[in-house]
Amino acid sequence: MKRIAFINQRYGLEVNGGSELYTRVVAEHLKDNFEVEVLTTKALDYMTWKDHYEADCEEINGITVRRFSVDKPRNQAKFDKINAKMLRRKFHEDGDEELWVDEQGPVCTKLVNYIKENKDKYDLFIFVTYLFYTTCVGIKGVYDKAIMIPTAHDEPYIHFNYYRDVFENTKGFVFLTDEEKSFVNRLFRNWETPSVVTAMGIDMPNSIESLMSDPNSTKVPAELQGKYIVYAGRIDEGKNCDKMFTQFIRYKERFDNDLKLVLMGKNVIPVPEHKDIIYLGFVSEEEKFDYILHSLAMILPSKFESLSISVLEALQVGTPVLVNGECEVLKGHCRKSNAGLYYKGYLEFEGCLNYIISHHDEMKAIGHNGISYVNDHYRWDVVVKKLTDFINTCCEGL
Repeated sequence: MKRIAFINQRYGLEVNGGSELYTRVVAEHLKDNFEVEVLTTKALDYMTWKDHYEADCEEINGITVRRFSVDKPRNQAKFDKINAKMLRRKFHEDGDEELWVDEQGPVCTKLVNYIKENKDKYDLFIFVTYLFYTTCVGIKGVYDKAIMIPTAHDEPYIHFNYYRDVFENTKGFVFLTDEEKSFVNRLFRNWETPSVVTAMGIDMPNSIESLMSDPNSTKVPAELQGKYIVYAGRIDEGKNCDKMFTQFIRYKERFDNDLKLVLMGKNVIPVPEHKDIIYLGFVSEEEKFDYILHSLAMILPSKFESLSISVLEALQVGTPVLVNGECEVLKGHCRKSNAGLYYKGYLEFEGCLNYIISHHDEMKAIGHNGISYVNDHYRWDVVVKKLTDFINTCCEGL
């Protein structure tokens, strides 16, 4: 059985980040086909990168996880200053981009050294998400035995010259969407590099099937049902939530209706105090799906997404989505599934909300298109076969 290693900056049952969760569930679904290990840091908090986990090696759901101490916590004030400088300038001085990578972190030389020293013990290294030190430095010592799952989108950092070396020398890619593949290939002119487009399977708790078949089993308050749009995920500026709040409040000032905005997840930025904005905080998986199922639509205002698990979860239960049309991946989900709307700017946002409210039956019907879309592309058996075939090909060809 071939031995493969996934590398991600954080890993654990407590870690809720997108690429981190993706790494864990994919690793667990591949463990029957490969001897799978995960190489990661001891950090839990992505803002500080301070060591949190004590064990150097542990087993999580049948996966061996090797952890390495981070060299230094992030100095947030210093990083913010450097980051602002980098975003202001199109052209950077020598060393600026490398300094930015170091200050962003997590700098973990023990992990990088382990990869180099144990190169011959693994058949393939799989680096997840291009942005962090653990990938863009760790991969350089094992280019000939490595592939990357970049989770890339059109953000300022991917245009740094620093990352060109990584994308031009990596021997293979797993892209989460067709839009991501097209973007990366255009930017780095690496069309000939072997790749596969597949993402992850979307799991639905068994209890949700009963919710779908028995509307009366919901715990969503009766006065809310069918009168709200829902957001699920990290509530911060990086997800464009501040803009969503501004647009929703402006909408409510213009239209006197019953529409509410329901939020679930960690609030990194404050949630406005408004009678029509309801913040639930962290909720169970069952409660999350319950609120998604009984909403008018799931909203995701983010400009930068490489997949979006929350959108796929909504589509899986037949809930239409409303997404930011500036994000090609999210717009692609809407077009390919025919199960959602997308907007650019406030006026289109307003128009979409009014359409969702006034065309309830039609939106419910197109929402059901999402079920077929997820079943066709995001079942675990489909994903595992694609990944297994590609990994085996890479192990033989690298």
